[in-house]
Amino acid sequence: MSEQARFWRHPGVPEVDLLKARYVTHRFSRHVHEGYAIGVITSGVEEFAYKGRLLRAGEGEVVLVNPEHEHTGQAGVPGGWSYRMLYPSVEALGAGRSTPYFPEQVVRDPDLARLLVSAHLATERGDRLAASTLMRALFARLLSRHAGSRPAPEAPTGQDAVRQAIDLLHERMADPPTLEGLAEAVQARPFPLLRAFKAVTGLPPHAYLTSLRVRQARRLLETGLPPAEVAAEVGFTDQAHLGRHFKRVVGIPPAAYQRAAGTYKTR
Repeated sequence: MSEQARFWRHPGVPEVDLLKARYVTHRFSRHVHEGYAIGVITSGVEEFAYKGRLLRAGEGEVVLVNPEHEHTGQAGVPGGWSYRMLYPSVEALGAGRSTPYFPEQVVRDPDLARLLVSAHLATERGDRLAASTLMRALFARLLSRHAGSRPAPEAPTGQDAVRQAIDLLHERMADPPTLEGLAEAVQARPFPLLRAFKAVTGLPPHAYLTSLRVRQARRLLETGLPPAEVAAEVGFTDQAHLGRHFKRVVGIPPAAYQRAAGTYKTR
């Protein structure tokens, strides 16, 4: 069976992106999400690196990835894996309360898995009332059964320098400095800054920049800007360069993302 992926949104569940996919050779590069990544494996096995561990999720298991936590994704068996994923924003899942945290990233909860599939299917079928109702029930069950205490954050050395470096990468997304230039700008030395940056964000500066560029590319694609112009705007070499990195993070090409967002224009 070939690889396939469909990404969409449903007006009944605003602030939730949805993905239904089967992957065999596709590999998600190390990246982070602004919101959550929550899904159920419907066949096969997915492997993903998360906080220094390699985790495996098999058929029927639920995956729970917290916001801004770096992770990967690839097949854990030769036949790959299929899954249904939700990407709710922090506001959608937290409903205005403090940001929920999931201490376990792979859980076996058959009732939750069935509810997730039902909510996902309702959006796929276009059933506004069922989608909104089931999604709220899903979020409530997720929080009551699997949300836990957030671990006390460590305070890595050089945290102030890292914050300044992150701000600079946001400002100079299309024209970033070298590691040496970044360190000089925040009055740090290159290798200590590199270690501190990875300790704070989970990613080295160049990988963080790629994730940042893809995040901004999504916003620009949603405005209807052509992918070639988006690539230049965020600092990718060309449209093909954007396409490669976009798919490694989002799971689908930029044009498919625009079609899901309703902003694709034939040219």
